[in-house]
Amino acid sequence: MQMNAASIQNQKAEWEALGVKVPAFDRPAVVAATKEHPIWVHFGAGNIFRGFIAALQQKLLDEGLSDKGIIAADTFDYDIITKIYDPYDNLTMMVTLNPDGTTSREIIGSVVEGLRADSSDAGQMARFKEIFTDPSLQMISFTITEKGYAIYRPDGSLMPVVQADIDEGPSKARHAMSMVAALLLERFNAGKYPLAVVSMDNCSHNGEKLQSSVMAVAKAWLEKGYVGQDFIDYLTDESKIAFPWSMIDKITPRPHKIVEEQLAKDGIEGMTPIVTGKNTFIAAFVNAERPQYLVVEDKFPNGRPPLEKAGVYLTDRDTVNKTERMKVTTCLNPLHTAMSVYGCMLGYTLICDEMKDADIVALIKRLGYVEGLPVVVNPGILDPKAFIDEVVEQRLPNPFMPDAPQRIATDTSQKVGIRFGETIKSYIAEGRDLNTLVSIPLALAGWLRYLLAVDDEGKAFEVSSDPLKDELQAKLAGIEAGKPETYNGQLKGILNNASIFGVDLTTTPLADKIEQYFVAELAGPGAVRKTLHDALAEA
Repeated sequence: MQMNAASIQNQKAEWEALGVKVPAFDRPAVVAATKEHPIWVHFGAGNIFRGFIAALQQKLLDEGLSDKGIIAADTFDYDIITKIYDPYDNLTMMVTLNPDGTTSREIIGSVVEGLRADSSDAGQMARFKEIFTDPSLQMISFTITEKGYAIYRPDGSLMPVVQADIDEGPSKARHAMSMVAALLLERFNAGKYPLAVVSMDNCSHNGEKLQSSVMAVAKAWLEKGYVGQDFIDYLTDESKIAFPWSMIDKITPRPHKIVEEQLAKDGIEGMTPIVTGKNTFIAAFVNAERPQYLVVEDKFPNGRPPLEKAGVYLTDRDTVNKTERMKVTTCLNPLHTAMSVYGCMLGYTLICDEMKDADIVALIKRLGYVEGLPVVVNPGILDPKAFIDEVVEQRLPNPFMPDAPQRIATDTSQKVGIRFGETIKSYIAEGRDLNTLVSIPLALAGWLRYLLAVDDEGKAFEVSSDPLKDELQAKLAGIEAGKPETYNGQLKGILNNASIFGVDLTTTPLADKIEQYFVAELAGPGAVRKTLHDALAEA
């Protein structure tokens, strides 16, 4: 069996015999209607979109609650469109990994078109302009990762590509934020039509980050004379352009060999993962856990699909912010990051296996329950303690979720300020004693020790990709695992960087504690384990 538009129309019985649910709606009609008058464009065509967001619209389509699909676009990795979307008629095989070891399969057909947001491709840009100048367009959404919104380098200067976009104007936009600003300009020029611009990325204040970056580009174009003040007024008028905040939560790890083999065994062809030119490991299938949460600020000036009927929480910004803070700064993301860096150093390749390690479990339980919960504000729609309970007892230990600490450790420099810095700032703001923190300084010390690229047995390993990896490793130069005497205060030049941690840690007692843990973890083989165990046992 091959997954394509023809097979899901003509071979429904065969698919269902393989335990695969196929779209219940008239997909050709939905494709035609969406292409003629689109309502939703999504930027970031990867797994979280295909396995979660696209499935939400599929539910609405299946139940007759919508008659339009989604147009997917990628601003970074065009191979995803040409090699994963186009050959499969924009279909995705969604495989849900249940805690009891069973899987559920569904072909997601709500995506009707895949585009490359490439300003050098005249054909693709012409299509984008058609879409963005259509009054029917209600929303554009994003899962481009937290770094996708970044337009500044760590030293505060603009990234060279963004500076070039500003200098050369909207027609040459290349960076994702410049591209969005340029397409909003097209919409403005066509009739000042309203639109919701919705970040669905897993980061704090995502809507604010998106808005800030788009506005920075637009205002720079104003200074250069590429746009007028009326365009800036349009972008800042919430009755025209809104930037809703959101909180998203669903683990969609890289395609796993076990799932690939199960699909192949059942005669489902074309499911072998590929590695794109941008080094994305991706397949025509997505494997993911069942639990999922999406909370969105209900601010859509041109209307929206009835997403609440697909399980989305539509609410006010304050509730979104509280829910997001609950998850990103306390109840899940910090636990993930802390266990990932230690998991890499202790030789683990699966998150679920780490949950059999008493020291790692002690680390994340203290991090969530003891250090995080005291500064969490209950959002009202989800209970923080119950959320951590589900994470610790069901989600992370799920042996059928093939997620890897190496994946979670990616881009850690872009995450620690939110995942740990926000709690540190809350402690400071509330006058709490920072000396009571153990898991947070352990996590930060562990991350810096991890950057030495030597595991707890003294063996070299590959550090996951990170935009600051080279810079940070250069600051750590001269430090050798197994030789604590090689430490001569090198961490101070990192710990004082508030752009990384959200606060200058050298102004707090945490810096000394992080240094102590870090040096202890240099002692030799087994030192990482011993430091982790002893610190938590004494806490």
